Amino acid sequence: MQILAISLLLAQAAAPAAPPATAPAPKPAPTGPFVALDVTQGRTALGTITIALNEEKAPISVKNFLSYVRAGHYDGTVFHRVMPNFMIQGGGYTPELEEKPTQAAIRNEARNGLRNSRGTVAMARLNEPNSATSQFFINVRDNHMLDFGMAGAGYAVFGEVVSGMDVVERIASVPTTSRGPHQNVPQVAVVIKKAREVKAPPTAEARPSEPAKP
Repeated sequence: MQILAISLLLAQAAAPAAPPATAPAPKPAPTGPFVALDVTQGRTALGTITIALNEEKAPISVKNFLSYVRAGHYDGTVFHRVMPNFMIQGGGYTPELEEKPTQAAIRNEARNGLRNSRGTVAMARLNEPNSATSQFFINVRDNHMLDFGMAGAGYAVFGEVVSGMDVVERIASVPTTSRGPHQNVPQVAVVIKKAREVKAPPTAEARPSEPAKP
């Protein structure tokens, strides 16, 4: 079972008053490729999560993710680990929590400068840094303690949600339970009905890591 091995040290120090902050420069619009995840729970369609992949910063992770999408690996898999105000993880198990066969593990790209901010998508792995295969997680909040250097080798971000963050939030709030060795499992399976490549996001949304503008 792939899990996130996380350790966080918090330190507080007094600092002089900072000068007035200037507005941050807008982030460049993502250029894709894009993948859409159609998600259901029971007989209810929860909606579609559209992810923009970052080939420039995470070429190995993107190639790996797309290979699973194109092979239909994610179709019928579940978000098997859901933790409110943290992340949702999926891509490796059937609704019966049977682990699907995977390709060889890939090299960890967490040192690519992309941060585990709200709405970003990263590779899940075992304690060994270069152990990621098909599983991924979507950050529900800023989880910068998972970045390279903060959590040792870190967790490699390779994309971001550009449409459907409301679906992610809905998944993050479902009731969960324990099933055998698995914890934080949705009581009613949250299934990726179909993972498919798309040319562009179907709708424009506020960037998930930035507050919506009035």
